[in-house]
Amino acid sequence: MNDTANAQPSLWSPRYWPVHVGMALGWLVAQLPFGIQMGLGRALGNMAYYLMPGRRRIARTNLGLCFPERDIDARRALLREHFHSLGLGVIETAMSWWTPTRRLSGLAHIEGLEHLHAALATSHGVILLSAHFTTLEIGGRLLSLHAPFHVLYRRHKNAAFEAVMQRARERHFEKAISRDDMRGMLKSLKANMPVWYAPDQNYGAEHSIFVSFFGIPASTITATARLAHISGAQVVPFFQERLPGTAGYRLKLYPALDNFPTDDEAADTQRINNLIEAEIRKMPAQYLWAHRRFKTRPPGAAPVYKGRP
Repeated sequence: MNDTANAQPSLWSPRYWPVHVGMALGWLVAQLPFGIQMGLGRALGNMAYYLMPGRRRIARTNLGLCFPERDIDARRALLREHFHSLGLGVIETAMSWWTPTRRLSGLAHIEGLEHLHAALATSHGVILLSAHFTTLEIGGRLLSLHAPFHVLYRRHKNAAFEAVMQRARERHFEKAISRDDMRGMLKSLKANMPVWYAPDQNYGAEHSIFVSFFGIPASTITATARLAHISGAQVVPFFQERLPGTAGYRLKLYPALDNFPTDDEAADTQRINNLIEAEIRKMPAQYLWAHRRFKTRPPGAAPVYKGRP
């Protein structure tokens, strides 16, 4: 076999130059004052609204399905606000990777840290149950200033971006675990290390069941209950909220779920969806609506999304 043909291109090859330019711009943005960063994020969101019609269509469809009680003008306003949140999320990702700790520490308003400490006292690890809000990167970075934990993530297809992301996350979180590496996650839990975990996206039909999400059958992975059962880990819900203006971020940890898991896989999975849905309703624009959450459909059900994203 020809080893040259199978060799991966250098991360500094021309095909990856746009990534490196983008990362350099991200580093520069991360050094700016917080107020300017927020302004840039909203401007970036405005651009994305017009330049990403596929994602705009997906988000509009999701909002129509999940908030049918709102009239079309209210949903249109929520859609615009969501794209502002998407733009802010890009800026916050750069902040979480490269803004100095001394500048970030004053942005976090944390509630319920005692619940994490209480769960760790059982010595079986903690699953930090979260969801894909646009603030997930900055929320994790800010929590890391108060407690060490490992993160579960999905590998990026672009090798250069993956390398930068892995390096940045491991610099702040000690260990970043691939979403497919359940053995690695269990190893961290066995060492009594909290692991950030978000089970709210559509991962296909494998290891998933259909339970309600905003009243719609949604393919949802059942791994939360299985991981808790195998490891004995406590499940501590953790969510973050972007506060208005330059007020920073509220990080909230809840008491560990009681009587979890049970012998009813569907009930456990529904309980997780209900918990996440309740948080989304508090700050709907900050959730990642541009994701095709209802892509996998029950047998015989019509597709939800049309066209490509």
